[in-house]
Amino acid sequence: MENTPALETERLVLRQFTENDIEALFRIFSDEEVNTFLPLFPFKTMEDAKAYYYEKYVKAYSMPRGYEYAICLKSDHIPIGYIHASMEENHDLGYGLCREFWHKGIVTEAGKRLIEKVKEDGFPYVTATHDVNNPRSGEVMKRLGMRYKYSYEEQWQPKDVLVTFRMYQLNLDGKQDRVYREYWDKYTVHYIENNI
Repeated sequence: MENTPALETERLVLRQFTENDIEALFRIFSDEEVNTFLPLFPFKTMEDAKAYYYEKYVKAYSMPRGYEYAICLKSDHIPIGYIHASMEENHDLGYGLCREFWHKGIVTEAGKRLIEKVKEDGFPYVTATHDVNNPRSGEVMKRLGMRYKYSYEEQWQPKDVLVTFRMYQLNLDGKQDRVYREYWDKYTVHYIENNI
C-alpha cells in the first residue's frame, strides 16, 4: 500500500508533496499571517522550504503508513495548503492554508475526507488543538464534528511563546466518553472553559 494514498473530494485532491512542490511550500509557510498560529517561524528562503520538505515529508513518506497531505484544487493540482493526521497516540489533525483561499470551506472539505480515511483505517479518534486567539480554527474543528474537551497552557516551541490551547476530539469507534488526556496531564495549567 502506498504511504499517504491520494484522496479526492468534490473540489480537491489530497496527495503527497513532491520535490516539484517546494515553491508551493514556500508560499504556504512564508506568509507571516498564515504562520501566526503555526509552530514554525516563517520561511525566509526557498532553501528553508527545501530543507523542510526533506526533513518532514521525505521522512514521513518513507514510513509504512502516513497521512501527510498537500491540499490541491482539482483544477491545477498545485498545493494551496496542507493537512495531516498524526500516527502518534494523539492522532493530531493539523492544517494550514494560503490566505487567498480562506473562508471557502476548503479545510473543512479536506478534513472531512481525511477523517473518513483514518476511520476506515482504524483510528479510534482524532484530536486537534488551536490557540485561543485563533477561534476560526476552532470553528473548523466543530464543523468536522469535533467536540471541545479542555484548555491548557504550553510554552510553545520553537517560537518560545506562552499559548493557551483548546483541545478538541472526535471519537471514531463509538466510545464517546473517551478523552485524550496527555496535554491535561503534562501541563500544570489546565481547565475546562464554559460555553465553548
